[in-house]
Amino acid sequence: MTRPDKQRSLSFGAEAAAYERGRPSYPPEAIDWMLPPDARKVLDLGAGTGKLTTRLVQRGLDVVAVDPIPEMLELLRNSLPDTPALLGTAEEIPLPDNSVDAVLVAQAWHWFDPELAVKEVARVLRPGGRLGLVWNARDERMGWVRDLGRIIGSEDAHFHEKTTLPDVFTDVERYRVEWTSYLTPQALIDLVASRSYCITSPEQVRTRTLDRVRELLATHPALANSAGLALPYITVCIRATLA
Repeated sequence: MTRPDKQRSLSFGAEAAAYERGRPSYPPEAIDWMLPPDARKVLDLGAGTGKLTTRLVQRGLDVVAVDPIPEMLELLRNSLPDTPALLGTAEEIPLPDNSVDAVLVAQAWHWFDPELAVKEVARVLRPGGRLGLVWNARDERMGWVRDLGRIIGSEDAHFHEKTTLPDVFTDVERYRVEWTSYLTPQALIDLVASRSYCITSPEQVRTRTLDRVRELLATHPALANSAGLALPYITVCIRATLA
């Protein structure tokens, strides 16, 4: 089993503001599908700047956010001052046993040590609780999005759909939503700048990558002179119940 790259997983703090400005949220349909109907207390694990946390709070849920990066949590606390935001990891969750109805993980499960994370998630979940995993992947079937992928690396929704969970979880189901995020050209630059490989690249490589994205924005017929961009996504969800 491939272990996550620890340096890259903790790199986002250097571009926390760009992450908040450029990264998309998650479609309501996907969130509704992951949440159990009777959920009251929910843990957003690997919450980052609170993209998913915000959507959960808007539903009136009792939400706790946990993330290992202080800079990300600072932005989350600024936007959601009444939501507990705790420094912690998926391998050591700072919550008591049997304390939440659901654990949701957005754009982060692939950074965790799966063996340790599964044990901790199972520990904090109440019996019959729900684990929900979600990832946004750019839909690169469109011309300019495919060209963007050639510059910054392609995203494959199928990769995340193949994620497996151990037998401590049952009723494992998969679901996908196709939707569109609307953003400014600058937000697209921020999206690229906030990606881990870009953050951890040598400065020369990082600069060249961002310059190529700016060139795409300036020259592609679908993007040039446009104040707003439509970026299609495929959102992949997995849900499972604690046995």
